[in-house]
Amino acid sequence: MIDTDDGFVALLTRRAQVDPSGLFARYEGAPVTFGELDRMATSLAVWMRSIGLAPGDAVALMIRNSPVALALLFAIAKARAVWVPINLQSRGESLGYIFDHAGPKLIIAEAELQATIAASGATLASTQLFLIEAVKMIATSGDAAAWSEAASKADETFAVMYTSGTTGRPKGVLVSHRMLRLSGEAVALVSAVESGDIMFMWEPLYHIGGVQMIVLPLIRDVTLAITDHFSASRFWGQVHTYGASHIHFLGGILQILLKQPPSALDQTHGARIAWGGGCPREIWRPFEKRFGVQIRECYGMTECSSITTYNDSGAVGAVGRPVPWFDVELLGPSGARVPTGQRGEIVVRTSLPGAITRGYLSNPDATARALRGDRFHTGDLGSFDAQGNMFFHGRMTDNVRVRGENVSAMEVEQVVAKHPAIEDCAMIGVAAEIGEQEIKLFVKRRPGASLTPQQLSGWLAERLARYQNPRYIVMVEEFERTASQRIMKHKLASLTANVWDRQESG
Repeated sequence: MIDTDDGFVALLTRRAQVDPSGLFARYEGAPVTFGELDRMATSLAVWMRSIGLAPGDAVALMIRNSPVALALLFAIAKARAVWVPINLQSRGESLGYIFDHAGPKLIIAEAELQATIAASGATLASTQLFLIEAVKMIATSGDAAAWSEAASKADETFAVMYTSGTTGRPKGVLVSHRMLRLSGEAVALVSAVESGDIMFMWEPLYHIGGVQMIVLPLIRDVTLAITDHFSASRFWGQVHTYGASHIHFLGGILQILLKQPPSALDQTHGARIAWGGGCPREIWRPFEKRFGVQIRECYGMTECSSITTYNDSGAVGAVGRPVPWFDVELLGPSGARVPTGQRGEIVVRTSLPGAITRGYLSNPDATARALRGDRFHTGDLGSFDAQGNMFFHGRMTDNVRVRGENVSAMEVEQVVAKHPAIEDCAMIGVAAEIGEQEIKLFVKRRPGASLTPQQLSGWLAERLARYQNPRYIVMVEEFERTASQRIMKHKLASLTANVWDRQESG
């Protein structure tokens, strides 16, 4: 078992001492060395103390990817403060809820978000607000800063990471220094990195899929190639320009890339591995064939150090077997293990104390539901094949009960997504006039595509059971998304205009 007692921030200090000119990352092509990153982080940690920030105080960051954003994460860790990452798209009451719930003593934000923060309704009377440009000047001032405080213990809280809130109010996951270190160790396993590899990173640092990457250059001989944001049209050009060997996927990223127009870069971009979570079985081989990469799939949650299982066997559709520090059981409603091939709730245990979250910030009910004894109940459905590979079947709460039948949103959405005119889609359950629920499907068409709800319904009727075929279809221009590009389903229920009803159409 790996030794994670030193967390992750001490690794940067050691690398900066041994190899100060070594390359940690390139941001939009500009180099970021271990020495410069550690120097900026130290300067920022000293500044945090100077403005009264104490160990355990929360620091909310509402900023874009940048070298200073990287330095701020290490500075917060050095200062033994608690990082609260916030999605730049957050607005209104939901943003105000996170601020009030986390109670940050310091907020660092992009200049254009000042009005958004002020309009959130949060009580911020005792909170200091600094703009990222001012913080950048502190980080890059060139002043030599000294730091002699004791390092954080591995199981101290490093971050409160709020769940994406795709189906309801977000919960603040307590993430320790050890957990973030383990997430980086797991990335190395999933992605099968080799010395000299370059990891293309489009993910925002305010999502676990992005922040887990900052550990990798500290534990392996690899470099990050960081870009400002995800762009489907620029993606393969960026991968080629940066000489990246690996790409990462989350949510619907692979589907979006697969629906881009063919390009000469499809086979000449230079990457060899696509790793991540959320590759549907039916696009696995087509994606590998078109883009000449190997798919390496994984499964996990922020609560369990980001990655729980990984597929290194190539079994199409599988999320694989547990990483060395986790065990996985699939339990039925009675609490007993389900037989091979049957679905059960994914329940995680660890042989490494501290690999699973202590719970949710100021939410004992949610903590008690998820943590029962030494087991973490994920609320996700999985099944095992005869070889011990796990397959993921979506959230237990993402099922809809239609005329006595359970309908998996994930399975319906995967069928809908195969239609050549559809770019993305999302299914929810809505109340039925009689009985349990009806299915409501939201669809975004590809640019220039022509498709009516009636045409789509007829196409689906040939591919889905009658009870799976959505009664309601809504065409949308765009979806609101989380940082990992997942659709915010809880916001779809309020969209009541332009609904096509299969029952009324005969």
